[in-house]
Amino acid sequence: QWKLLIALSRYGGLRVPSEALLLRWCDVDWENSRLTVRSPKTEHHEGKAERMVPIFPEIKKHLLEVYHSAPDKTLYVIRDYRVGANLNPHFRRIIRRAGFTPWVRTWHNLRASRQTELASSFPLNTVCAWIGNSKAIAAGHYLQITDADWVRATADKKTDADSDAQPTQNPTQHPPADDRTGPRANKNEHEEREKTPAFVGEKRSDANARDGAQNSDGYQSMGKPGLEPGTPAFSMLCSTN
Repeated sequence: QWKLLIALSRYGGLRVPSEALLLRWCDVDWENSRLTVRSPKTEHHEGKAERMVPIFPEIKKHLLEVYHSAPDKTLYVIRDYRVGANLNPHFRRIIRRAGFTPWVRTWHNLRASRQTELASSFPLNTVCAWIGNSKAIAAGHYLQITDADWVRATADKKTDADSDAQPTQNPTQHPPADDRTGPRANKNEHEEREKTPAFVGEKRSDANARDGAQNSDGYQSMGKPGLEPGTPAFSMLCSTN
């Protein structure tokens, strides 16, 4: 029962002793994983007499243990204490036995810790509905700055520029295989033309006529030309560009 009491405050945000000791088994909705929590502290406010709290996994295991060990026809979940009992002295003894030093406002700070945790994962209005307070009260008396907040605030984060960085070397690009235009296509067509008998005869005649002659720029030809004809079109194809 003490494990469940601590879990109800630390993970369910229930006020102890008032709300936890009023919890009945009929208030436990196993099917929808919810607790109906009645609150004497806020019942004088319209619509605040009770609230719904999720049966968080940290609560459920202890709630099941108490349920299976409870005598038949037990009305209250915590059966050994009634409203008005002072549970703080024994809780402090439990803390000391565990090897820790009791903290101030023992039960209240359990609720504050839970509200701070939930506020990092859920909208604040939802968390306040579960805990049973307002945003103003939560901001002034419950929400805390945690060590995890400092770690997240000072952690290095990758910038968009880092994630979008381009590789230092561009991949090799190849022209389309079916490209029928451009210098490569012209070269292939010229090579096919070279294989014809008429072109071979023409090439030899032109070579004999040019042998020993000067070119159009007045320079002497360097011996016999090779297989390729010295035409302007071919000179462009043989460019080293």
